[in-house]
Amino acid sequence: MSARRTAAWALAAALTLLSLPTSAAQPVAGDWITEDGKAVVRIADCGASLCGRVVEFLVPPPSGPDQRDIHNPDTAKRHRKVLGLAILTGFEEDGDEWRGEIYDPKKGQTYRSLLERSAPDRLQVKGCVGPFCQTQIWRRAD
Repeated sequence: MSARRTAAWALAAALTLLSLPTSAAQPVAGDWITEDGKAVVRIADCGASLCGRVVEFLVPPPSGPDQRDIHNPDTAKRHRKVLGLAILTGFEEDGDEWRGEIYDPKKGQTYRSLLERSAPDRLQVKGCVGPFCQTQIWRRAD
């Protein structure tokens, strides 16, 4: 094979590799049951990013379905109902995962968060403080 032909093949191979898609995050939109089985969170578009809202209680909270965000550090937000509350906010695709924030209404705390599909019906949800993360596995709602 001539040097010119070898160079042409090498160039074609390089261009093919460059045109392949890079690793992309699997879609996370849909309805997910939290690890404790108490609620369903719907992840969907919220403008330029994704968010997740509590859309159903599978186990009624202590104050019933009208449970309020009573642990929120912002006293002006403590009247908000947990049902319908966005607990996942600002999620944007970053490589093979989604990055944003997760709010825990049981503690009134917001954490840095990562979402990643671990199987077609499983969502790995991480809440992080500094380098330390706690992971939950949510399952797709039927």
